Amino acid sequence: MTEVVAELERRYPPVWAEDWDRVGLVLGEPSAPVRRVLCVVDVVPETVAEALDAAVDMIVAHHPLLLRGVSSVAPTTYKGRIVHQLIRAGVALYVAHTNADVAAPGVSDALAARFGLTDLRPLRPAAPGSPAYGPGRGFGRVGELPSPMTLAELTRHAAAVLPATSWGVRAAGDPGRMVRTLAVSGGSGDAFLGDATAVGADAYLTADLRHHPAGEHLAAEGTALLDAAHWATERPWLDDLAALLRETTGVETLVSDLDTDPWTMHACAPALDDKELRT
Repeated sequence: MTEVVAELERRYPPVWAEDWDRVGLVLGEPSAPVRRVLCVVDVVPETVAEALDAAVDMIVAHHPLLLRGVSSVAPTTYKGRIVHQLIRAGVALYVAHTNADVAAPGVSDALAARFGLTDLRPLRPAAPGSPAYGPGRGFGRVGELPSPMTLAELTRHAAAVLPATSWGVRAAGDPGRMVRTLAVSGGSGDAFLGDATAVGADAYLTADLRHHPAGEHLAAEGTALLDAAHWATERPWLDDLAALLRETTGVETLVSDLDTDPWTMHACAPALDDKELRT
């Protein structure tokens, strides 16, 4: 395990994580051998079952299982059951979260690659003097599409190139607006709405956009918006993560395609059946 952890921390140093984040080795003996790794976005009962069925030695997750303080990991609690399952099975758990978000390449680079973006630069560069400061590092990415698309076309394209979810992709703005420069940010990205406008993006794709920030952004003539499922914007990074570990440590790597987005159904009111936008 020492070699795998060392490689993860070389590519995604824990000091790059936000102060509130909880990254690094969560469970597992550092001296234990690791032959097979499962890469997941979320540590939930379904992905834990997948790990146990595949007889992996380690899970590398994007989202922390223990982000906020807990007073108990008793098996009668949700997270406690997961901890006990993993310990009993001898499965280690490692987390790379915001330190993987700001890395270059990192989570948003993998998302940008789904759209073929070129001339990539950070949406919000790491601040000078911060641990993550350096070439290309920071939250989100901005780049140029291979060919301009209308917002309506880009919305349909996003739904096709991102992992499928019931949430799909929704958009806000003029359907005919031409999009050449696209900003993207894996995961919850409404903190970067102002950045997307400031860098001159024509549209911004992220997840978890909230009603009021999105409405105020549009009212201020900000970029067009595309809102995808949180899991779908971060799942592409798992392929890069698996390739990194396979190539640098020689371990067998598996990638979870289990859709852990909590939303499982989607319906449109018949009155909103817009022929131009409906997919």
